[in-house]
Amino acid sequence: QVQLVESGGGWVQPGGSLRLSCAASQRVQDFNVMAWYRQAPGKQRELVAQIYSSGVTTYGDFVKGRFTLSGGRAENKVYLQMNSLKPEDSAIYYCKLHTARIEYWGQGTQVTVSS
Repeated sequence: QVQLVESGGGWVQPGGSLRLSCAASQRVQDFNVMAWYRQAPGKQRELVAQIYSSGVTTYGDFVKGRFTLSGGRAENKVYLQMNSLKPEDSAIYYCKLHTARIEYWGQGTQVTVSS
């Protein structure tokens, strides 16, 4: 059973930066997509960023150049560098690994942006 280990969440002031990491506990042969989602209280879970096995990355519209996703299939890890953070970025951030057959979710890491 593959587990996703997340780290890097915490508290930061508006305008600050955080770097989230997510690593799969074992390599998967049929890597498809690895992604970060987030969910704020009372809101639906939304896609933050994802990277396909090809290396192509996509971002949620709200990112607007502030976040950068790296990593991917070669490492079975992803890193989300988040800059210019805003209070509305506060949420639990979840990592997801989607293979050809199944998807795995991490436990989530809290990101809080406040002064």
